[in-house]
Amino acid sequence: MVFNFSSLKNIVHIPPCRISDLSPLSNRLHLIILLIFILSFHGCADMREVVKSLPLHIHPEEKIERNDFFVAKEDDVIGRLAVIRLEKGDTLPDIARHFSLGINTVSAANPGVDIWVPEAGGRILLPLSFILPDTRRKGIVINLAAMRLFYFRKDGKLLAVSTYPVGIGTTEQPTPMGQMYITRKKFRPTWYVPAVIAKDHRKKGDLLPAKVPPGPLNPLGEYALYLSKSGYLVHGTNKPASIGLRATNGCIRLYPEDIKRLFENTPVKTPVRIVNQPYLVGQRDGIIYIEAHKPFEGSGTAELKKAYAKLRNIEKKSGHALDWKKVGKVMGEARGFPVPIIDIRHGSQKKFTETIKLRRPDKLYGKPEIPELKTDAWYVLAATLRDKVDAL
Repeated sequence: MVFNFSSLKNIVHIPPCRISDLSPLSNRLHLIILLIFILSFHGCADMREVVKSLPLHIHPEEKIERNDFFVAKEDDVIGRLAVIRLEKGDTLPDIARHFSLGINTVSAANPGVDIWVPEAGGRILLPLSFILPDTRRKGIVINLAAMRLFYFRKDGKLLAVSTYPVGIGTTEQPTPMGQMYITRKKFRPTWYVPAVIAKDHRKKGDLLPAKVPPGPLNPLGEYALYLSKSGYLVHGTNKPASIGLRATNGCIRLYPEDIKRLFENTPVKTPVRIVNQPYLVGQRDGIIYIEAHKPFEGSGTAELKKAYAKLRNIEKKSGHALDWKKVGKVMGEARGFPVPIIDIRHGSQKKFTETIKLRRPDKLYGKPEIPELKTDAWYVLAATLRDKVDAL
């Protein structure tokens, strides 16, 4: 359970200072007032859980890892959750890009928060923890349901994994699943427009050239990894706000800064496996977690049965009963981050999640600079675009 601080905004005013900055007496009084209100609305049992999860110190963003992890042989979960306070003018796509997350996961983790105009001063959850896909940990693995890429490789005797958010194919032009490999790499690629894509754009009144040279108008971005399945690539983008969306013609796209790192560290012949796993079960340090994403059309029932079968097997082998009501709630909400279910070492179902509170960076990476509008100035309409994603 992640406590929603915004629920207190109309009940009690909390000064914009850190608890660690208060004197010991003020610190205690501050917490007592806060806990009285929490108790009034959540009850004693819930209050104890909230107190455990309240992060008392604000950490610099460098405190949390976004992309690169070492994986213990028996573990399936990497990363940790974080909370950050929003400022006026922030958007969820800006926050998502800065922390190498897709807009899909940030939005799912914070239901009810406006994507483009979130409340200034409110706190949002950064889902920077992930359950690894249930497949062989070698080369690149892409989980379509999570819209997340994992690149596994050996680092001495340790298994290292780098992970990045991706944009994937639309419902009409889905990304294919299966086993592939990287055939070649290209810096500043030229996009040769496939006939089927050109035809589709013509129907919409959008005429495409036969090829698009490298540059800001090239949808492949600056780097491309060509897959053994003809016509499909892992590449960059000139529309960063589309990461975490079903917005491509079947290719896999990454943020410009992420594809650069992947391109530099991934050799030709690297295996690529694309899976669709909306319901993930994993463990770390003896604690069982589940992670649920909204399933694609037609794939939910079968994948849900697989996840429940895994959980029943865990229950049987461990001898500890699972909280099936909680399991059903997590699966149904599909908030896209790992939720602890049980500590199979002790049979405990207490709360395990440790959420770190991060200081908002002074500048968000990639956030566009919007000049201040002046009432006595003239302005010219530069373009009319179909949606907000195209405008970014």
